[in-house]
Amino acid sequence: MKQAERVLVLMYHRIGEAHNDWERRYCVSPELFAAQMERLAAKGMQACGLDDFFAWLAGDKPLPEGSFLLTFDDGFLGVYEHGAPLLRDMNWPATVFLVSQLIGKRDEWCRSQNPGGDTYPLMTQEHIEALRGMGFSFQSHTRLHADLPTLSDEQLADELGGSRRDLEALLGQPVPYLAYPYGRYDERVLNAAREAGYQAAFSVQPGFNRRDVHPYRIRRLDVFGTDTPAMLLRKMYYGANDGSWRQTLRYYGGRVKSRLGL
Repeated sequence: MKQAERVLVLMYHRIGEAHNDWERRYCVSPELFAAQMERLAAKGMQACGLDDFFAWLAGDKPLPEGSFLLTFDDGFLGVYEHGAPLLRDMNWPATVFLVSQLIGKRDEWCRSQNPGGDTYPLMTQEHIEALRGMGFSFQSHTRLHADLPTLSDEQLADELGGSRRDLEALLGQPVPYLAYPYGRYDERVLNAAREAGYQAAFSVQPGFNRRDVHPYRIRRLDVFGTDTPAMLLRKMYYGANDGSWRQTLRYYGGRVKSRLGL
């Protein structure tokens, strides 16, 4: 078995139907999600579990080449309805980052951002428990999906530490990992996450994760509702959020210039 030297993390949000261009950035249709996962499997890739990913980062466990970590931000109900049955059949695990005080409610933080003003349901505790039985891991996405760098020190501690306490009470087990809402953080937020007891945190900075990645700046690729399976493969090949042919041309053009010394 050839071992992985670098591991990608894919970031999804909602699985369902999008109703405008803004939603299509964050929402992948059930049919497209299935096509993406099936294409990755056909290419010999496979999803790994969260514990295995961190064991690999620590150098304690090898992963086969082509391994990737599958993550979902926010905890949308559509992940349970549309994503979980397919992943169960494929025997692929996934990680969901939950907004702890909105479990069973709606994505209220999107109301002012979505041009249509729509919000969508989030999973309840019952959905979460069902997915835990399927091997899903649940971690923190703060209490209210706050823009962390804008908060006071007191508010920041409540969003981070409070969410961890909420989820540990709900799940009955430690919650050591965080995903920054909107991917926004700075050194103060990073230090607050460490002080709140998180062992690592996920950003939205694209790229490959190698074993020397900063534990509070883990990289993820953003998967859009406009990404065809071929575009997703190109994203994963380049470790970039751009899966277009333009990116391919830029990549190979850069390699040619480098070889020519230009």
